[in-house]
Amino acid sequence: MNGRTALVTGGSRGIGAATALRLAQQGADVALTYVRDEEAAREVVRKVEATGRRGFALRADAGEAGEAAEVVERAARALGGRLDVLVNNAGIGVLGPLENLTAADVDRVLAVNVRGVFLTSQAAAARMGRGGRIVTIGTCMTRRVPGPGGTLYTMSKAALVGLNRALARELGARGITANIVHPGPVDTDMNPADGPYADGQRALTALGRFGVPDEVAAMVAYLAGEDAAYVTGGEFSVDGGHAA
Repeated sequence: MNGRTALVTGGSRGIGAATALRLAQQGADVALTYVRDEEAAREVVRKVEATGRRGFALRADAGEAGEAAEVVERAARALGGRLDVLVNNAGIGVLGPLENLTAADVDRVLAVNVRGVFLTSQAAAARMGRGGRIVTIGTCMTRRVPGPGGTLYTMSKAALVGLNRALARELGARGITANIVHPGPVDTDMNPADGPYADGQRALTALGRFGVPDEVAAMVAYLAGEDAAYVTGGEFSVDGGHAA
């Protein structure tokens, strides 16, 4: 990925941070977005720069329509006027019984997880030339819903499966690929492997363990690279056999 440029949304922690660093290690200059924790974002940038690549931290709320699109332009300017790779990682989850979910919950989750991804992808596609890559982070729950409480979150991520297929068709003639990666239980600060629900999640996987962010980042980096030039419209599970 030497000489290529990438934007990773939600790149200040977890899978997003691991992805930003993995892309930099493979030669890309990387911009990443964050909402609240500027210091965490700056720390990821420092790690990116330690690889010898350029890094930029940009504050943007994917749930705000103007910011979701505008940050692509800001990233492209920071990266020298071009954008080769977009990783749609920013997302939120509101979990709980169906009857307890509010209209405000629905609006916020769909704004971040669906509208934000659409608008960011739309803006990025306008900036990309041949060889562009769009990689979206989904969830293992689109392949297998193991229990109640995930209706809203699963609905929002399932919408991205359709979006990904449509992007692949729409952008294929321009040599731009689009793929979606479905992580299973991954050890992050939002879902720690020693958390109160971890044992149940671990038992649902064939491997009997949580993944780590870099295992997901490795798949994203493959899809963002030259070796995946003939891979588009696909769904890729990095879930320890959660869907098996």
